[in-house]
Amino acid sequence: MEKYLKNLPNTVEKIKALNDIIITNIVLIGQVPAPTFKENRRTNFFLDRLSEAGADECTTDGYRNPISIIRGTDPTKPPIFVAAHMDTPFDADVDHNYTVQKGEIKGAGVLDNSVGLGVLLSMPDILRALELKFESDIVLVGSIQSIGKGNLRGIRHLLKTWKTPIRGAVVVEGGELGRLNCTTDGMIRCEITCHISRTNAFEHTFKPNAILILHEVINQILEIRLPQRPRSRVIIGKISGGFKYGTIAYQSSLGLEIQSDSDKMVKSIYNNIKDIVEGIHHEHHVEMEFKTISNVNASKLPYNHPLVKSSVKVMKALDLTPVSEPSESELSIFLSRKIPAVTLGVTKGNDYHLESSAMEIEPMYKGIAQIIGVMMAIDSGICDE
Repeated sequence: MEKYLKNLPNTVEKIKALNDIIITNIVLIGQVPAPTFKENRRTNFFLDRLSEAGADECTTDGYRNPISIIRGTDPTKPPIFVAAHMDTPFDADVDHNYTVQKGEIKGAGVLDNSVGLGVLLSMPDILRALELKFESDIVLVGSIQSIGKGNLRGIRHLLKTWKTPIRGAVVVEGGELGRLNCTTDGMIRCEITCHISRTNAFEHTFKPNAILILHEVINQILEIRLPQRPRSRVIIGKISGGFKYGTIAYQSSLGLEIQSDSDKMVKSIYNNIKDIVEGIHHEHHVEMEFKTISNVNASKLPYNHPLVKSSVKVMKALDLTPVSEPSESELSIFLSRKIPAVTLGVTKGNDYHLESSAMEIEPMYKGIAQIIGVMMAIDSGICDE
């Protein structure tokens, strides 16, 4: 391991020499719209591009996850997965044209997650330039139906139906360079809607306002006593309603997320909020709906696990400072299936989830070098015990 740690700075320079290929792949994949549940065009482009780059096999699984394989030298070794989510939060009617300026690339979804996909598309060229051969097969996965209502369905299906053991995995996210995720919180993402029928509104002594009804829901949620251990929180993330300044709102919706490192606590808080919604429904005689959008279980790769320790060494060899926080990405599905995995960020940028998103080009080369370093660490056998 010490040998390739010493070579990592030189690896950065070799990756930088592939600048045109990597940037082209980021721009081309990013300009293909891929809202959740509508990733087919991007899937086809992903496979075509990797086939052109010389990957040994390009196909899809039964759920249409695109998969590309770079064959290793030892067929007896389980594969190493490198995964990035395929979908973005932007509909096809959003402007997906990217601009490459001095030092940055701008465009909708560039950090979430065109950079990650661009790195996967460039992997055959990068490995050839570095003259690297792995014992394990490298399986490049663009997981579909990942974010939001997709609820990580793509990676769930792929890992559920994959027939062989998996040696280890690296989940690639656009930002932020320096992230080293090895734990996932338990999470339930919910949507609460209030609907007041206009035809029946006259039956109320005072016409209810859907926005104020949800305001009452929020007040009661904030009264829930949350423990510091296990650490738990409820994040109120979205609220909308009404259609005209001078008219009472007949419909409103609230988006929230319950998070805890205890699945039991997540479920308890969920039941409390469900009771709150049900109580307000009866008290105010309004239609209320409490819907689960997505959920993951709490999972953890211990910080003293060889994969985490090796990832830290790789990052420090590149003068990167590891920052570890819980992640809700594909990482949670790998860990829940007892597959050693970490999530790494490729670069830095701003406006992460906005149409005006921008990524910095220069830090990207270190970001790619760390991914290669962690792949090499897995291939050396650190996860085999």
